[in-house]
Amino acid sequence: MQIFIDSASVGEIVKWLEMGVIDGVTTNPSIMLKDGVYDAEAGVRTISALIDPLPVCVEVTTDEPDDMAVQARRLASWAHNIVIKIPHITSDGVPCYGVIKELEMEGIKVNATAAMSLGQVILAAKAGATYISLFAGRVADEGGNAPEVIRMAVEWLERWKFKSKIVVGSIRSVGDVLNAVMAGAHIVTIPPPFLNKMADHKYTRETVRQFLDDAEKALRLMKQAMRMG
Repeated sequence: MQIFIDSASVGEIVKWLEMGVIDGVTTNPSIMLKDGVYDAEAGVRTISALIDPLPVCVEVTTDEPDDMAVQARRLASWAHNIVIKIPHITSDGVPCYGVIKELEMEGIKVNATAAMSLGQVILAAKAGATYISLFAGRVADEGGNAPEVIRMAVEWLERWKFKSKIVVGSIRSVGDVLNAVMAGAHIVTIPPPFLNKMADHKYTRETVRQFLDDAEKALRLMKQAMRMG
């Protein structure tokens, strides 16, 4: 299983990259704005160079399939490790699988984003998407069983030997991460706050504190014993 970081913060990306935790980055204009990145091209180029050769998933910002393909080629030209996020359908319900197929045939890797169902996963895999993003939090918002959808998607892809990898996004809690992992997700894309929460546990802190206190006492007694000896 891989972990992508859902962020545009260079500081957070460097932090987790240097720890050996992350295997890629996902971002979009909303995340960039939140993280203070106002020049999208400069921000993406910086991140891409920083994590090269790991993938950076970048989202198109148009709702027209023909324009998506044009924009995707421009975005992909910024760095060789960029993956283009293309939605399964437009806001008017027009399927975008033709765009996915076209880009993949040109050698541009695609992340078919905003999937909510197994049916969408099947179609995106048939179109050749390298990654397929399942939005677990939004599936759950509508009363769906997100772990079950993830499990079925992974099993179907592996049974039929499709290259597509499931990326679980829309993470709302550490519980969402753990559910996705146990359901067999190939990749989970995690916002930095939840990476920090995964690393933390109050009893781990207390245990470390106890170890340090015990070590200090033991060393003090050792020194006393040496003086007496």
